[in-house]
Amino acid sequence: MMKGSWSNGVTIRPYGALEDGRVVDLFVLSNENGMEVSITNYGGIITSLTAPDRAGEFADIVLGCDDLAGYRAGHPYFGAIVGRYGNRIARGVFVIDGRRYSLATNNKGNHLHGGRVGFDKALWRAMPRSNTAQLELTHVSDDGDEGFPGRLEVAVTYTLTAANELQIDYHATTDQPTHVNLTNHSYFNLAGHDRGDILGHQVLINADRFTPVNGRLIPTGELRRVGGTPMDFRRSTTIGARIEDDDEQLVFGCGYDHNWVLNKAESDLGLIARVSEPDSGRVMEVLTTEPGVQFYTANFLNGKLIGKDGVAYGRRSAFCLETQHFPDSPNKADFPTTLLRPGEVYETTTIYRFSAQ
Repeated sequence: MMKGSWSNGVTIRPYGALEDGRVVDLFVLSNENGMEVSITNYGGIITSLTAPDRAGEFADIVLGCDDLAGYRAGHPYFGAIVGRYGNRIARGVFVIDGRRYSLATNNKGNHLHGGRVGFDKALWRAMPRSNTAQLELTHVSDDGDEGFPGRLEVAVTYTLTAANELQIDYHATTDQPTHVNLTNHSYFNLAGHDRGDILGHQVLINADRFTPVNGRLIPTGELRRVGGTPMDFRRSTTIGARIEDDDEQLVFGCGYDHNWVLNKAESDLGLIARVSEPDSGRVMEVLTTEPGVQFYTANFLNGKLIGKDGVAYGRRSAFCLETQHFPDSPNKADFPTTLLRPGEVYETTTIYRFSAQ
């Protein structure tokens, strides 16, 4: 692929190579407002995202690694496309049409984020779009990949708009019945990736219910009301206000690591969350067609991972809002289904919109 500027809005830079010699590239999407989003075709990872504060000063607001070697050495899904199934499937098993399938297990006996070698570790085929800040990534997941049935053809399109929105469109088809639940796992700190914890960020989540979990972080199947619990973000509340409450769910997650049931029709594109950072004034709004969102507060970062610019990422130095279907949906008949059959098309959209106040 030719290096340098591809088109208005997309620049391509070399990013290294895999052990087998395959070349990895970095694609920088930019808009007329000065925003930039850098994405590598290794894992579809968003390696950086710059956004202005109230004074117009830009900062990189996503956690990540300095280079390909850092991502290859292991990381907690920083900025990656996760799949085939984002989040957890209990015991790594499900049944489709009477047949039992066993998946790779990589999280306390459960299947998490696609297994041992998920989409976050795939080298995606990249195609920048002409005359726009848009990048399409495609990948084929063969029948039996990490235990999943069917040959799944996937396309993920990143678009940076003139309205300072990062839009992510997901598309997939299969030749056998299978389960699909794709998301992006960016870790955000609206003050800047190197600015410490996010406990002062204000969060609003448009959800009356959440899916409580057991000690293995698998949903019990209940849709529990958030009222009177630390899970109530229907009014803007700081992340740190209740995160240390003596609450069983917070104990299980070591903080927030739960799925919220969004107040909207399942397939409608709706505004579901708003996060603001008081010092910088940066605001991030999240819109999605998905029925749920996983709010995670980086409880398991511990300062040992050295990220971009030599920064040691400590506990709760970022938050994630992973739009999704609910965890363990293949084993919960009452949850919105993640089953995709031949002839059907999996299509979802999520938008992260940035502004300052």
